[in-house]
Amino acid sequence: MSLLLDGRIALVTGASRGIGRAVAIELARAGAHVIALARTQGALEELDDAVRGEGGEVTLAPCDVKDFPALDRLGAAIFERWGKLDIFIGNAGVLGPLTPLAHVEPRQWDDVFAVNVTANWRLIRSLDPLLRAADAGRVILISSGAGHAANFKAYWGPYAISKAAIDALVRTYAAETANISAVKVMAVNPGPLRTRMRASAMPGEDPMSLRTPEELAPKIVALCAPDWPLTGKLYDFPTDRVLSFMPPA
Repeated sequence: MSLLLDGRIALVTGASRGIGRAVAIELARAGAHVIALARTQGALEELDDAVRGEGGEVTLAPCDVKDFPALDRLGAAIFERWGKLDIFIGNAGVLGPLTPLAHVEPRQWDDVFAVNVTANWRLIRSLDPLLRAADAGRVILISSGAGHAANFKAYWGPYAISKAAIDALVRTYAAETANISAVKVMAVNPGPLRTRMRASAMPGEDPMSLRTPEELAPKIVALCAPDWPLTGKLYDFPTDRVLSFMPPA
């Protein structure tokens, strides 16, 4: 029986742990060849063992997403080897400081936006021709309720603002690719998950009360299917619903 993503090429950033690792493994299970990008070589090698242990295929790409020229080179390398990219999962992210906006250091602000926003834009810039060359290009960027919740939390400024920017990036790229290509672009709100970032943000929280990245991963893989019909929307994992960013006029 043919696998859902058999023969497709998928790039996952932040693939060494948490959501990225879980999604990379699930994509490989669905038949995709995964390009796993992360900073930590050792963790990538552990991912490689896990994927290959299940009969999957993975190419390791040790890279810091803040190395923007390297992201440009990655697009060229993917073109030379495969000539296309079917799936891009923009997962790499940092929490940044939880402090009043007036107390955020400029270098902290710049770091959060470099990882959470600029890296995803640079990758879209690098990968756009490859995604358009695929018969069903799929782009999934990891958002957060912090960026669009009705009641914003105090002290989460850099993170929340960067995730609001991700939502705008998704909507913009979706609008630019609608009706002229087979590219579909979605944001995903994972909600509270049992990850290292969540533990840093909520140190008093019982991690066993949270769902896991492994539970989210199949939902993200479903958004990558060639027959996924929607673009410019938000998949909300806590409610298992696809939402519009703005209420209908």
